[in-house]
Amino acid sequence: MSDLRLPERARRHRELQRALPGNLAGNPAPGDHLPGRLPGRLVASWQRSEDYGVPLDAIEPSFVGTLNDDSLFFECGREVLAGLHQTLVDEPVSLMLTDADGLVLNRMSGDASLLRALDKVHLAPGFAYAERTVGTNGLGLAIADRVPTVVRAEEHYALSLCTYTCAAVPVLDPITGQLEGCVNLTTWSTQSSDLLLALAQSAASNTSALMLARSRGQRPRPAQRGEVFRVETPRLEPGSGTLTDLGPAWTDAVARAGAAIADGRIVAAVGEEGSGRATALAQAMRREHPRERILAAAPPAPQDSEAWIGLWTPELGKPDTGILVRDVDRLPAWVAEQIRDLVLQARVRSSPGEQVPFCVTASSFDAIPAALAPLVDTVVTVPALRERTEDVMPLARHVASRARGRDMAVTRAAETALTGCGWPGNVRQLVDVVTGAARRTDTLDVRHLPADVLSGSSRRLTRIEAFERDEIVRVITRPGTSMQEAAEELGMSRATVYRKLAQYDIHVPRSGS
Repeated sequence: MSDLRLPERARRHRELQRALPGNLAGNPAPGDHLPGRLPGRLVASWQRSEDYGVPLDAIEPSFVGTLNDDSLFFECGREVLAGLHQTLVDEPVSLMLTDADGLVLNRMSGDASLLRALDKVHLAPGFAYAERTVGTNGLGLAIADRVPTVVRAEEHYALSLCTYTCAAVPVLDPITGQLEGCVNLTTWSTQSSDLLLALAQSAASNTSALMLARSRGQRPRPAQRGEVFRVETPRLEPGSGTLTDLGPAWTDAVARAGAAIADGRIVAAVGEEGSGRATALAQAMRREHPRERILAAAPPAPQDSEAWIGLWTPELGKPDTGILVRDVDRLPAWVAEQIRDLVLQARVRSSPGEQVPFCVTASSFDAIPAALAPLVDTVVTVPALRERTEDVMPLARHVASRARGRDMAVTRAAETALTGCGWPGNVRQLVDVVTGAARRTDTLDVRHLPADVLSGSSRRLTRIEAFERDEIVRVITRPGTSMQEAAEELGMSRATVYRKLAQYDIHVPRSGS
């Protein structure tokens, strides 16, 4: 690669390597990072740092000051790091947690000199150490690419950080899969880093496991597999066989997306997970281009990203193929950059008026990777299901009929419970609830619904509390059971049952068809 095509940091690195005695003699030492052998992730991060305008010689991380120290991630991560700190108290290692934006939440170390040195470069609680702010560093690169990362001394972008080696591992919420932050271990560059990454990975894994154990007893989210679907009628993809005749909020979102797609614009559907973002885009694509195939790609685990890109990106720009990339806010930075380049190339090759749809989904526009955000021409917000209660029963009846292959009766009590639920998991949760109920009964009644549908409590319940709530709901929804009978079976007084109903915000509509 020509020196002129390298970022300034890479050129300085090359000059340093050339100045080493072994390299001048033409016999580089084993393991030296020669310019031709620089990791692609590192060079890409250096380039982003340069594009962000990060200075090479001195860094100025932004001070936020306000820390979110009441999250489950912080609670569990701090406990895990405190235990690890007891083991490493005599070692020159600093242990810290950051949030998903690189904001340092806490820091532990028994080495006073290391802490003083870290203070000088502002690697301390309250300071943001994201790649955009201070350039290539361990925790910033781990968050950007969402994979375990070691950045050694000379690999930092800012020269003032070259006296340190950092190992960082992202921590994902075990239920939702959302990036919560990362565990970062920092030591002097003169210290061995062989075990640093292993320790960080262990701490991150233990943090995630502890978060799961202290959650509501839900099962962990399956690992991302990077599914790619190439669809031809009548096979199913997002939006196939879904309802189009819904309320005005949904109809307006689909219409706005359709108008943008018809004009050849790139559309981003944003909103809460499970709200139907991909379905809305697929319906809009199908409405404007009914004969096109729709290829939907969901993000993979970060280590599978290269194979995933090669699997579906050859379809970009092919006639009669619409592309929908879901959850782009979960893509590593380098993957987003490759997709951007491929999309731009495909659009350049396309004739005016013949550009096939390219759409993405994300939780919000701000969450879209910096490489992809400039491509988005139109942002469509898909409202959460709780904001469009008029869609609940049409969707529930549709799901029930698909599960059973015929129309199903729904009692008035069940209908009241379904429409009164806040649906934190949105349409995806509704589909799971109704599908499970429809497979157990011919008439969907309130007793077939899970306890969390009938409970309005938004606070996190302990496993014992969740079990107690579920048992109360199971007993009091049994047909013909009086409150006195329910109290006797539960081993409580009637007054205690009423108090528990209020405590868990349980509302059970009266049964009836």
